Amino acid sequence: MSDLYLEAIEQARVYDVAIETPLELAPKLSSRLNNEVLFKREDLQPVFSFKLRGAYNKIAHLTEAERARGVICASAGNHAQGVALSSHKLGIKAIIVMPRTTPDIKVKAVSRMGGEVVLFGDSYSDASEHAYRLCEENGMVFIHPYDDPLVIAGQGTIAEEMMRQYPGDLDAVFIPIGGGGLAAGMAIYLKTHSPKTRIIGVEPVDSAAMYDSIKAGERVSLKQVGIFADGVAVKKVGKLTFDLVRQYVDEIMLVDTDEICAAIKDIYEENRSIVEPAGALGVAALKKYVRNTGARGQLLTAINSGANMNFDRMRHVAERTEMGEGREALFAVTIPEKPGSFLNFCQIIGDYNITEFNYRLSSRKEAHVFAGISVSDSAKIAALEHAMLSAGLATLNLQDNELAKLHIRHLVGGRCDLVENERLYRFEFPERPGALLEFLTRAAGRWNISLFHYRNHAAAYGRVLVGIEVPPHEHDAFENYLDELGYTYVNESDNPIYNLFL
Repeated sequence: MSDLYLEAIEQARVYDVAIETPLELAPKLSSRLNNEVLFKREDLQPVFSFKLRGAYNKIAHLTEAERARGVICASAGNHAQGVALSSHKLGIKAIIVMPRTTPDIKVKAVSRMGGEVVLFGDSYSDASEHAYRLCEENGMVFIHPYDDPLVIAGQGTIAEEMMRQYPGDLDAVFIPIGGGGLAAGMAIYLKTHSPKTRIIGVEPVDSAAMYDSIKAGERVSLKQVGIFADGVAVKKVGKLTFDLVRQYVDEIMLVDTDEICAAIKDIYEENRSIVEPAGALGVAALKKYVRNTGARGQLLTAINSGANMNFDRMRHVAERTEMGEGREALFAVTIPEKPGSFLNFCQIIGDYNITEFNYRLSSRKEAHVFAGISVSDSAKIAALEHAMLSAGLATLNLQDNELAKLHIRHLVGGRCDLVENERLYRFEFPERPGALLEFLTRAAGRWNISLFHYRNHAAAYGRVLVGIEVPPHEHDAFENYLDELGYTYVNESDNPIYNLFL
């Protein structure tokens, strides 16, 4: 099978529309990590993503009869643009089905490239099902975003370019994984022509469909998919890609939102380009690999896979970057409510810069403080936590607490003695016009809302924190009601940070 893929990669038709992207040295990151770090700049493609390669290779190999039928695909962004531009180049009709939650910038980009956009559903799964229906009804050719041999071969041309650009053996290559087409195509070629290279796939911790599938020994379907790195947010990987990744990829690493945001900043500081979250996965994992293994003097390459970033989302990225770099600590600390307590607490912090400090009187015995502290590295966070605990202060390290980072830091001081039987939930709902009003309308009624916090993160889904007064004997009925609402939710009623501040 590998010989067939190698031949397909070497004969792939991609350069009618795609460019050979540079393999660039990242001098700042190289110096900081004590390794030679290279970026493969797929963010420089005409559609700002590698997806153009596979889409064009597939469409260019269609027969005349197939071209006459036209093509169709489902995508929330990068694949859509690749199909639209490829079809336009070849004079073929293209229908692109996109979720209604797709940012307007991506919808307009597809339209400009000649694709006929159909908006349907709130998720990629909804759009995909509708695209298959339209495909059957209209007799069109479906262009799969990853689970197709010609698409996989098109993505594999990136590895072929890298071998020409750097003939020696790379020590490790870090490749983002969504459905698996990019990793599969590149891994086949690299394992043949650079067998000593360690091939490492990368997924977000909350969208680890390939990682979970390989661990299980079969393809699994995720119940819930994280939406921050939307370019790799898939519930189930492909049949072909699963087999190829399992055979040729050495390891899959997982990275979190903070690590991704820090990597976006690293890439920006190297070349002043702003990649999308999925495009930064490789750099995030590369940094983590160096931390975990202590690698020195190695040649490490990250695939910067795409740069279709919503401008508004950069606000959220900036907020999380410092934590991803281990340069901001967040703590919830309980101190005695007596004169001199704040002074003693500040003396423990010492010369560190305080980035955030929230406090409200909660009783005459003790006070709860929410503090953000600027540090030089993650080791200092552990030292600070140890110092606070050694001083006899109850301390919670909030680095991994999503509720604290997303909501609580903006709501400290919200405790109300009038509230009874409050339960706290985090919700996600499709971010489209009228969605917030729809949520409120559907959630209102039998139970009183005692807290509500919402922040727009310029993503496909909005995030809401809700406190609701529910008597104990109605807990089961309330949980059934939430299930019927149909929104993704997390019960945060037992989260310790909720009990401290709200």
